[in-house]
Amino acid sequence: MRAELITIGDEILIGQIIDTNSAWMGRELENIGVKIRQITSISDSKPEILKTLREAENRADIILITGGLGPTRDDITKGTLAEYFGVGLKIDSAALENVVAIFNRFSMPLLEVNKKQAEVPENCIPIQNSKGTAPGMWFEERGKIFVSMPGVPHEMMAMMQDFVIPRILETGKLPSIVHQTLLTAGLGESFLAKKLEEIENQLPSNIKLAYLPKLGQVRLRLSGMGPVKSDLEREVEEQKQKIIQCIPEYIVWIGDGTLSQAILEKLKSSSKTLATAESCTGGYIAKEITSIPGSSQVYLGGVVPYSNTLKTRLLGVKEGTLNQYGAVSEETVREMVQGIHEHLGADFGIATSGIAGPDGGSPDKPVGLVWVAWGNRNRIEAKKFQFGKDRLVNIERSATVALTHLLSFIKEEE
Repeated sequence: MRAELITIGDEILIGQIIDTNSAWMGRELENIGVKIRQITSISDSKPEILKTLREAENRADIILITGGLGPTRDDITKGTLAEYFGVGLKIDSAALENVVAIFNRFSMPLLEVNKKQAEVPENCIPIQNSKGTAPGMWFEERGKIFVSMPGVPHEMMAMMQDFVIPRILETGKLPSIVHQTLLTAGLGESFLAKKLEEIENQLPSNIKLAYLPKLGQVRLRLSGMGPVKSDLEREVEEQKQKIIQCIPEYIVWIGDGTLSQAILEKLKSSSKTLATAESCTGGYIAKEITSIPGSSQVYLGGVVPYSNTLKTRLLGVKEGTLNQYGAVSEETVREMVQGIHEHLGADFGIATSGIAGPDGGSPDKPVGLVWVAWGNRNRIEAKKFQFGKDRLVNIERSATVALTHLLSFIKEEE
């Protein structure tokens, strides 16, 4: 079964907002065995919408549309769909009740334009909006499925999860599909591919291996498709184990986890704690860690000592160290980790200091130079990295290498 995604809205075309809907929908549809044929972004133009619908109907089995369902004049998707199918509009009573309830909840006056949001084409099955006012619409015409949903991401996601995906699954036209994911760190995509070349060459024709790189990390995804799910699960599991045995030192997490998640699980199992001291990363590592539910069981907190004064006051970094070696140095980050143990009381610590850019460098310490340290009360390690001139990339790379080395350190300590 092939799908085409259509996003409608001038705001997408001019870059005012980023189309995250298509990426999310693509992942969800792939997980149930629906292949994306094409993604198209178009303006709020009736001729353009009609033309795109005709083209999509010729290419795909399912056409999923987001955007253009608001109450203003530029939201023309609903009327255009009615014209495309040659039907009129009608008020859906359940949708109207939802609109009235929302406006009553916030004690807001209900305008006529808001009531019109409950209108839907006569030939559709309305999809109730649990997160907003505009209903979605499900059409089955000429052997094809058309679905129109709001462009607001959380409204669209709720409709997809509660109504659209279950109804697609009910068609009975989808193959079984199985995904297995491995997160790796410490080895680039091309080097991983070289190590896994023999395994990849011997994969069964119904199983594919995808490399999904991110700064300092590569996620490996095995995807299998076939008629019998139990057989497929066994085949994919066998291939996953082969990969784990081939590159055990680079496997960070088995499943859809993160570096931070792997570290937290390791420390939680040993009842150890963690704290961070971030200069050049400015709290990015703390953000990564605290995005994981339950991180408070392990993570005590962190400091962002941008100035030398705070490095000294909060972490006990010696003034002599800063004067002799500078803030961006091995000596300073080692003392920052030591300060984590002495002043913050954590069992494990990470410290970063560098020149994120795009300026502020010198011949001796150019932009992109970063020192990272990690360790526990008994041992501290540090390493120098030279990245590029992109500030945000440097911050993310620094965080990734810090977390990667800390995880390896924890494994060694075990």
